[in-house]
Amino acid sequence: MFFTPVLKDEQKHNGPTNMSTTRRKSWQEKLRDKEGLPKILKLEQRFPCYNAVHKMGAAAGDPVILVNPGEVTDIMKRIPKGKLITIVEICKAIARTHRVKGCCSLTTGIFIMTAANAAEEAARQGKDLGIPYWRTLKAEGFLNEKYPGGIRAHRRLLEKEGFTIEAKGKRAFVKDHARALAFET
Repeated sequence: MFFTPVLKDEQKHNGPTNMSTTRRKSWQEKLRDKEGLPKILKLEQRFPCYNAVHKMGAAAGDPVILVNPGEVTDIMKRIPKGKLITIVEICKAIARTHRVKGCCSLTTGIFIMTAANAAEEAARQGKDLGIPYWRTLKAEGFLNEKYPGGIRAHRRLLEKEGFTIEAKGKRAFVKDHARALAFET
């Protein structure tokens, strides 16, 4: 019996694709705003972001927002040298702007990582997107292993700005990160 694997692109397009004409989206293209967003939903326990959003103060049934990448990057761009922000502060700021109880931390985290990769991609092309992504941390001040170059590169960029990085197991975080937050939530 002969088995032919079905590629993801074939599944999407219901037929074989010409691989020479198919190209992946660039990080900068992925960073563009999406049709249908922002979108307000009622938080449900089945949502992948439920625990994180609940920890930020939202309960099941509360309105939460799924935002566009542009809203996330607009906040990231405002963080000056010597200051930091975490995904938690970004989510809370977005929720306040939209007058809802929470913001999906999963999509926000994806957009943060996408912004980092888009900024590095643009830099390789001689462009500056003006996104100092390294100043955006994960919750509780942890460095983001999904940034270009991983923890090692993230650490170097933060240390270059005078931040002290400490280890906690296999993870790294900015010492006293809360003192350097750009704005309070």
